[in-house]
Amino acid sequence: MTATKQTALVTGANKGIGFETARQLARQGFTVWLASRDQERGEAAVKDLAGDGDVRLVSLDVTDTESVRAAAARIGDETGALDVLVNNAGAGFPEGEGRPSTVRLETLRRSLDVNFYGALRVTQAFLPLVRQAQAGRIVNVSTTLASITTVVSPDSPFEQLPFFAYPASKTLLNALTGWLAVELENTPIKVNSVCPGANATDMNPDPAAQPPAEGAKVVVRAATLAADGPTGSFFDVNGPVGW
Repeated sequence: MTATKQTALVTGANKGIGFETARQLARQGFTVWLASRDQERGEAAVKDLAGDGDVRLVSLDVTDTESVRAAAARIGDETGALDVLVNNAGAGFPEGEGRPSTVRLETLRRSLDVNFYGALRVTQAFLPLVRQAQAGRIVNVSTTLASITTVVSPDSPFEQLPFFAYPASKTLLNALTGWLAVELENTPIKVNSVCPGANATDMNPDPAAQPPAEGAKVVVRAATLAADGPTGSFFDVNGPVGW
């Protein structure tokens, strides 16, 4: 897919994997809309990326329907089409997290509002613009923690992890990927989930984690798939991940 003069929107892009995704897409020639719910942080991020290409700030809070609609109207007015939509905005809520038997319902609701409903709000608002592109790409940033296949496998690395809300919200995000890919199967639009791996971000303070620039690479790969690339799939840097 040729990136010249194409347009991308990356949600939650003022830091972490979203920021590095915006940088890498800009370097490939995309006009990148860097979506941030915090105006000041968004402005700082756009300033930091000024030398990487055409990066523009758009105010967008994925939990606010009016904010999402306003962002879609602005980008639609300025570009008329959107070649790439990256649903990257996400949040973990460690307070109240736990296994299914102990997780607080409010924690689950908050996780779903950002990680699932947020992505759905954005997708519904921007899909008309993606349909106007020659070959649109929708990328949902997920996690291997969302893989039920992995969780229930006999050698699961997640057996003792005390979370449920965050992985469950991403499992629903993967469901959106599959169902939307089926809905769009007779179009040139491709919809995929990706796992960027363990990255050193606000959500993962592990000093041994890889830099977000590495995690962003698999996001960008999905955003720039060729016409014969997959759709309705879930993959990481090593290949397919089980649903």
